[in-house]
Amino acid sequence: MKAQRSNLNFSIISFIAMFLLIGTTVGFAGTPETPTTLKDAYKDYFKIGVAINRLVATGATGQRADNANRTPEQLEKDIALVKKHFNCIVSENDCKPSLIHPNRGPDGYVFDYSDAFVKFGEDNDMYITGHTLIWHSQVPRWFFQTAETEETSGVFTFNNQVFGQVAPQAGERGGPGTRGGRRGGFGGGGFGGRGGFNSGPPATREELIETMREHIHTVVGRYKGKIKVWDVVNEALGDSDAPNMLRNSQWTQIIGDDFIALAFKFAHEADPDAILRYNDYSLENKGRRDKLKKLVKQLQDQNIPIHAIGTQTHISASMTYEQMDETFTDLASIGLPIHITELDLNISTRGQRNTGANIADNASVTGGGVISEADQRQSEAYANLFRALIKHKDSIELVVFWGVNDAVSWRAQGRPLLFDGEDNPKPAFEAVMNVAIEAKKNGN
Repeated sequence: MKAQRSNLNFSIISFIAMFLLIGTTVGFAGTPETPTTLKDAYKDYFKIGVAINRLVATGATGQRADNANRTPEQLEKDIALVKKHFNCIVSENDCKPSLIHPNRGPDGYVFDYSDAFVKFGEDNDMYITGHTLIWHSQVPRWFFQTAETEETSGVFTFNNQVFGQVAPQAGERGGPGTRGGRRGGFGGGGFGGRGGFNSGPPATREELIETMREHIHTVVGRYKGKIKVWDVVNEALGDSDAPNMLRNSQWTQIIGDDFIALAFKFAHEADPDAILRYNDYSLENKGRRDKLKKLVKQLQDQNIPIHAIGTQTHISASMTYEQMDETFTDLASIGLPIHITELDLNISTRGQRNTGANIADNASVTGGGVISEADQRQSEAYANLFRALIKHKDSIELVVFWGVNDAVSWRAQGRPLLFDGEDNPKPAFEAVMNVAIEAKKNGN
């Protein structure tokens, strides 16, 4: 009897010990574990995503991709950081037309790197978003050329402008190392010269519409059900002080303003279940928001399937809580979900009044060193931003950082992200985590 009682007591003690261990591991109700990752901290609010480069997607070093030139050890840490902190990804470059569709014809596609990107997301159970189908930049020059004469050379005139004279050089707008440097491809200023340097007459409206339809159907169709969200059209708005609602791009010059509606129509045909998004920068500027609202209303009046608004949110340490609150309140009035698509926060001295995304201007807005008390001011600005994001959690579905760390950022000199070049968390990371912890304590 004593032996049985002893065994019973031992069993009870063992059960209690096991129960306490499990409770410590998973956390009891009322004493939740303090989250240690971004995706866990914000799981009750919105998805937390990141733009990954080709190296992360493939796991392969020995090649330069986007702004990244990483050692095997650095890349290993980059990949681990992505898996740890993020539940949503976008490819920084490899889904853009200039890289995925460089040549005309059914054999003109290159899917190697976009396939690797999608596989990375699937293997790691991540929400996959696509960027971008239609843009004025990083478009292969043949898109805008008539097929019959694309190999001809010489000077020609279109809309009273002379084209075909000079190809852009490295460092020039539209040349290697400018907007094509971060986003991988040709610039888009015009049909030739410093824009797309086409060598022949432009395509007709009908030709370009068919090129767009075939491109969108092929790319979206290939990843149907895998890529959940697409930036269908990127940065089509004119600047806030420009008289026209839309940018004067090759798309508007050849097709007209209805190229946007056509692009959304084609994307919906290719994947009726995909979330289709319009994406643009500087929506912190009221003038650009007013143009956006006008554009969205026009599309909705035509029953065009537009499902979300992408606001890039390239901001600086001078941005205040009140400005971001006003921005999100105004965007929410459109009635569509809001996606933060390209978040970073520049702390360079020359970038404190700029929320643009023009790569040609990138050197000027990331120069001059960093602002005084840079870490503190960046932490405060990120905290203010995320307080505003949580306030508008009912409208905001995704928050995507544009890059894994400062070293691979397109604005590396502006040190705009939460992790330094060695993937160490910066004070801004702690500030962002603390905002979520405090919000949950307050029942928000």
